[in-house]
Amino acid sequence: MDLNLVVILGRLAAAPEIRSFDSGVTLARYLVTTRSETPRRRVDVVPVVLWDADEKATALERGDGIWVAGSVQRRFWSDDQNRRSRIEIVARHVEKRENEESDDPDPVPRWMVEQTTRV
Repeated sequence: MDLNLVVILGRLAAAPEIRSFDSGVTLARYLVTTRSETPRRRVDVVPVVLWDADEKATALERGDGIWVAGSVQRRFWSDDQNRRSRIEIVARHVEKRENEESDDPDPVPRWMVEQTTRV
């Protein structure tokens, strides 16, 4: 059995891009930064998409700390005879971080525990 489950805790690099479709579906696109100290100091920027985004997920702002849980997906497309691809997280859940002032991570949110124990 394979498992495609990603959980990150990071900060929004920019305000989310929100699109609403005629069908009533809302799409939110985020760029989430994550810091790493080992093996060397670096910052990664991870693209995240969330379908059927609710009001809380669309009200996030640049710099907000957030939890993201979802799966990794690679999309392919062609433009001007070039084949391109992009790896992104397709989120099942996005939530604002509770404890913004601390560098210590929040306790793992209840929804994350429930989601991972169902796998």
